[in-house]
Amino acid sequence: MIAQLYRLCIERRDADRNMARFYALSIEETLFGQTCLVRRWGRIGTTGRTVQHSFDTEGEAVALFLELLRAKRMRGYQPRSPRRAEAIPSG
Repeated sequence: MIAQLYRLCIERRDADRNMARFYALSIEETLFGQTCLVRRWGRIGTTGRTVQHSFDTEGEAVALFLELLRAKRMRGYQPRSPRRAEAIPSG
């Protein structure tokens, strides 16, 4: 069972380069009790791509979650603004 909810959505926008990207991370539990890190990314307004990583422990999933977050922040991704009208499609 997952002790804490981990869910994050970040964006990178650059009008000069026609860039509008999203990156979403969440840690969830599968039907079989495994911990799963779900990554979704793509152009804002599209479904994008999804990849799932399964782990034996929540700590392993959290470590990858934080590593991916650091990498994306270094590339210029910022937390999604709550006042944006565009919604990122789920799954």
